[in-house]
Amino acid sequence: MGSGQFKIAALSFAGVVVFAWASLAQETQNEQHIEVALRMIGHQVLLNFNDSSSRVLPIVKEKDRYRIQLESEFEFNPEELVATVERVMKETKLANAYIVEVEQCGSGEIVYSYEINDLEKESIVPCQTRAQPKSCYNLLFTLMDKKENDAAVQPTNSTTASGLFALAAQAKYILITLLIALLAAVLFLRRKRAPKPETEVNPNLIPIGEYYFDKRTTELLFGQQKTELSSKEADLLLLLYNAANTTIEREVILNKVWGDDGDYVGRTLDVFISKLRKKLEADASIKIVNIRGIGYKLVLDV
Repeated sequence: MGSGQFKIAALSFAGVVVFAWASLAQETQNEQHIEVALRMIGHQVLLNFNDSSSRVLPIVKEKDRYRIQLESEFEFNPEELVATVERVMKETKLANAYIVEVEQCGSGEIVYSYEINDLEKESIVPCQTRAQPKSCYNLLFTLMDKKENDAAVQPTNSTTASGLFALAAQAKYILITLLIALLAAVLFLRRKRAPKPETEVNPNLIPIGEYYFDKRTTELLFGQQKTELSSKEADLLLLLYNAANTTIEREVILNKVWGDDGDYVGRTLDVFISKLRKKLEADASIKIVNIRGIGYKLVLDV
């Protein structure tokens, strides 16, 4: 593998890592922004009833819904609740479409709910003037269009269990992405074709496609694999190589490779051609073509 290809693989892997961590950082920042905005809503609800000392408990995320838990009981007027939530939503640019539910702590019963949908102009806000008695309530929020906010957000002072679970879920998918990218990079780097030997180091090496032919040892080299050739196979291969992409007549081949030693019997040439094809089959770009009635030609990509 060349240095250029290695750099490309390394840069690609680094790009995946940077993108994955950037995605995690962005998602973490968005979740922090949501928690800050929802805590502001809880704080404003308490202030509406002159309660500035009770705490807003940690925000809990349940799938796509967020739960605001308040330390003390409170009563609420739906009209004021709607106005308070809408004001904070606009100030924090959290969402244009959302559902608010008020849950009775003990029974889990939903005592009031409404939907705001500025995108479709079909908000549903029932019974705004019917006040609810003082009790323990949780506020449930479903955000139907989380707005991207790239501005810096002040971090919260508490880390909730739901926030950790959300980060863990995000980390799981990012880890899978990184492992796939790493596996692809390893497979790419360890592909079958090994680095070619340097012809400058050994002048006896002749490049033939993805192979190297060692004239001294009459061996074919393909990566770390070595294949021995007989003397006749070596002579035949050299003859074809020296006239690559050119047809050599059968009589010329027989004369130069076998001469007058009387070894040529019947279809011996065709048998040797078949042997060479078999030993060169790892590189599909190399072809020894039979030119019918004339001879053979070694075809190499140039």
